[in-house]
Amino acid sequence: MSAYVAVSRPEEREAAAARQKEFRFRFPRDPRRLGGKYSVDENAAILTRFFYLEYRLAHALGSWTLAIPEMEVKIETGRHIFWHADAAKKFRERLTEQELNFKKVDAIRDAEIDLLIEELLLAENSAELMAGAHLVVGRALQTAYRHHIDDTCPIADAPTIRLMKQILMDYEGMLSWAEEAVAAYVEGGVDGAKINQWRWHLGRVLSAIGGVTGRDPKTAMPEGLRQKKGAYVRATVPLRDSRFTTFAQTGEYDVADGSPRHVHDSYEAKALDFVRTQRDELDAIEAFGTFLWDIRFKDFQAEYDLARITWDEARHTEIGHNTLQVMGYNPFELPNRLTSSTCRGPMEAEYAFTAINAFGEVAVLKTIHGLIDQARDNGDWVLAHASDFVRADERTHVRKGQTIIKHMTNMSWKDLEFKTRELFTECLVGLGAVKKGDGDWFTLSREDIERLVGE
Repeated sequence: MSAYVAVSRPEEREAAAARQKEFRFRFPRDPRRLGGKYSVDENAAILTRFFYLEYRLAHALGSWTLAIPEMEVKIETGRHIFWHADAAKKFRERLTEQELNFKKVDAIRDAEIDLLIEELLLAENSAELMAGAHLVVGRALQTAYRHHIDDTCPIADAPTIRLMKQILMDYEGMLSWAEEAVAAYVEGGVDGAKINQWRWHLGRVLSAIGGVTGRDPKTAMPEGLRQKKGAYVRATVPLRDSRFTTFAQTGEYDVADGSPRHVHDSYEAKALDFVRTQRDELDAIEAFGTFLWDIRFKDFQAEYDLARITWDEARHTEIGHNTLQVMGYNPFELPNRLTSSTCRGPMEAEYAFTAINAFGEVAVLKTIHGLIDQARDNGDWVLAHASDFVRADERTHVRKGQTIIKHMTNMSWKDLEFKTRELFTECLVGLGAVKKGDGDWFTLSREDIERLVGE
């Protein structure tokens, strides 16, 4: 029974009913009713858990980008890193509307979720990674979001419902793709029983921490946690699948190919180099995903920007791959350049980031304007279209990079640039991309690195 006692006056009630009856417009009826399971504090506690899980999933997938061999999976992972980071951002912003501030949200740590993520990271291969990240944790989050939409107040907590529906739009495509990808792995010879064992194991770990909300009854932690045998360490070597031939001893395609495909400095040569560079931005997915892992917990906005750039680089790879097909190539007939990732993989984040952002992406902007003009003059509307979008992205990346680097190092720009050049010189000499006489010491100029690293 209601605790309220309505004090209505008959004449006022009758007059209101008459006005309603005379009102001409019959707008759609709102079926929502006030009421839900959660108070603001209870809602915030659950959203905090969701925020932290999404945040850690972005980190986890970023850390694996070097170690994923299969092109399609590397590209999709670049996309999914951003989906999770964007979900984390949405929850972060909603939490600031529910009695927290950004500083408090960013200070959140959850040892149980960290344990789950550490175990997920110890997947033996990319098939297990996809199964764990998407078909165990991702599916559990998808279900929890749907339940939360049903259980929270549809009127008072409408902002939470809206953001969850937005996240679920990304999840629908992401998880259906993951199901098909894991099935492709099994059809291609990966042991399906081992994948199912891994899914069962991670599911038990998730159950032991109370599920994704932390509110489910906790079960016993399973025996045989992989992390008990050693902590996760991210890979440093870039991997490619068997469809590719690769090279790392140079950054120049003509050298790697054995002979030029077009006359040096012709439009055709410049166009093909540009498109191949975009296809080879598989290495940029690896770079920015790795940076996200390497600077985790430093600054949320910087990490969010890195996640977005990772998605951009995944799109650039798709642009290059598809443009090569339009140009008449089988993209896999053209060797894939590993020079950049081979050098950056083991490097500390600040030097690797400087090389790709301040040297590589700036170098693209030096030449891309002229290339777009030449493409239009030659009626090459495919290249003009693709490079126009790449140019817009690269401008954004350079701008964002100026802020991101501040969260990586306190070094002066002069010292940072010189140390980066020094490290890349050492790497390129080791790869055979640069020759020097015995006992000679030198450091490549940034222009040389731009050319030899080939961003």
